Amino acid sequence: MIDKQSIETLACKHGFPDFRWISGKDVQVRQWVRFKCMFGCDSYGKKGCCPPAVPSVSECRELFAEYDHILILQITEKLNDPNDRKEWSRKKNLALLSLEREAFLAGHHKAFLLFMDECRLCGECLGTRAECRNPLMARPCPEALAVDVFSTVRSAGFPIEVLTGYNQEMKRYAFLLVE
Repeated sequence: MIDKQSIETLACKHGFPDFRWISGKDVQVRQWVRFKCMFGCDSYGKKGCCPPAVPSVSECRELFAEYDHILILQITEKLNDPNDRKEWSRKKNLALLSLEREAFLAGHHKAFLLFMDECRLCGECLGTRAECRNPLMARPCPEALAVDVFSTVRSAGFPIEVLTGYNQEMKRYAFLLVE
């Protein structure tokens, strides 16, 4: 049995106090999300945690079906300079990895994190999993695994909107899969 309170305490300890629990069956995996990666993201084919270097959409569905407990973490920030986004994301992803590790060490051997954004652990990605400088720490984001983040987080009660300018507050969502 999962001790949700202990995971919630860890999330707060690592600076992520805004979260909601869902089940793997609540994660909306959609083929169209993969197509948006293929035909709308300049990281497609250039990063080891992005398509096509990730499992198929059907394999992603299977992954989420194996989890009854997923913690969605809302991460909010307003940055004045859009160039600050990469470093901000890198720091948040490192903190998220610490949360995943502590959840694992607390006995949740299936703990697996999905970053809130591209991996960004390295200044420049070498482009493949085989060449990755941090293969034990690199993680995909939900979109890379074909998750319709908008529908999934809305159904969990979180607000999310398309941003139309860099002066707006960002709401990003990471997923911690635990059992």
